[in-house]
Amino acid sequence: MNKEQVGPVLGRIPSGVFILTARGPEGEQTGMLASWVQQASFEPPTLTVAVNTKRYINDWLEDGAPVALSLVGESQKNLLGHFGKGFEPGEPAFEGLFTATTEKGLTVLSDALGWLEGIVKAAVPGGDHMIYVVELTDGRPGDKLEAEKPFVHIRKNGFGY
Repeated sequence: MNKEQVGPVLGRIPSGVFILTARGPEGEQTGMLASWVQQASFEPPTLTVAVNTKRYINDWLEDGAPVALSLVGESQKNLLGHFGKGFEPGEPAFEGLFTATTEKGLTVLSDALGWLEGIVKAAVPGGDHMIYVVELTDGRPGDKLEAEKPFVHIRKNGFGY
């Protein structure tokens, strides 16, 4: 494969920007920037989320684990810096942010364009990322859903963030 030819095209595949919330074995929570999220099914409503295999959050995303995704808007670029660096285990990911709690007790961003909640149904190895299949169980639109566009991530090269 010619990476110089493929990379620019691959990088232009648009993806939304989300904050993925997961809960650990002791009830602790963390959030991470997730830009490879895609709807995968209408019925039941299902999506896929890709997580780099180097992230400890993979240990928390076993079958049946609840997760939440907060949809980031164009005006919320500050969240890229906040969540982009990642968090160590035990480090508070949502400190200083406006949050809400879902029915399953997960933290979501209350000023996001909206949020979705679901259950991990499967994990598929995808090279340097794990692809999680998440069946949706709940969700809410935010106040800005109709007024603001989602933040869309476009990369110059498809072989790196």
